Amino acid sequence: MDTLVSTEWLARELGAPDLRVVDASYYLPAQKRDAHAEFLAAHVPGAAFFDVESIADRSTGLPNMLPSPDFFAERVGALGIGSGDRVVCYADKNLSASARAWWTFRVFGHDRVAVLDGGMHKWRKEGRPVESGPPAVTPRRFAAGWRPELVRDLAAMRRNVDERREQVVDTRAKARFDGTEPEARPGLRSGHIPGACSLPADKFFAGDDNTMLPPEGLRSLFAGAGIDLGRPIVGT
Repeated sequence: MDTLVSTEWLARELGAPDLRVVDASYYLPAQKRDAHAEFLAAHVPGAAFFDVESIADRSTGLPNMLPSPDFFAERVGALGIGSGDRVVCYADKNLSASARAWWTFRVFGHDRVAVLDGGMHKWRKEGRPVESGPPAVTPRRFAAGWRPELVRDLAAMRRNVDERREQVVDTRAKARFDGTEPEARPGLRSGHIPGACSLPADKFFAGDDNTMLPPEGLRSLFAGAGIDLGRPIVGT
């Protein structure tokens, strides 16, 4: 399975016994949208809701921190996802939330995971079927691993400010990067990590259907932001 799958591909594969679909939509408080309520109103048939706020370590006081492997395994198993399943993550329009879910599965050792190109926005625009209400779920066994090489903690990021061994790419809106727009959560300082490059996530997409730019377009985008694809990159 490719990392990025089309709505056509998903429509063909829906109903396959090893395919699981998750709605990973997430909104910042300032957006004043309820992702779970929107999921209950309409979602891809058979999809489960991947709640990034609850599939998280709630003990740190920080939002959406990675949970332990055991906790992740318990929660995604309860969504009906097994270790051998293929998983497709989607969100409403912007792919950042579904990419976060995709990365989280990979951190916990699951490689059979993809992002739906264009998300729910493109799915509905094409008139594809949706269903409402809570999904019928049969819990499955999910065994989680742990890949520390896919994660950077605060200490590593602080070292990198001095050493600059890895390029830091900030995908927030440019105004948040520049500190000219307040942060979405109260109490957070404006601005960015010293040495980071700004590459807003909304530049990755093209057209009314919000699909990902082709590889040559992405390469040009990264080059224009001063990012060397031949060197290690850390995204924030």
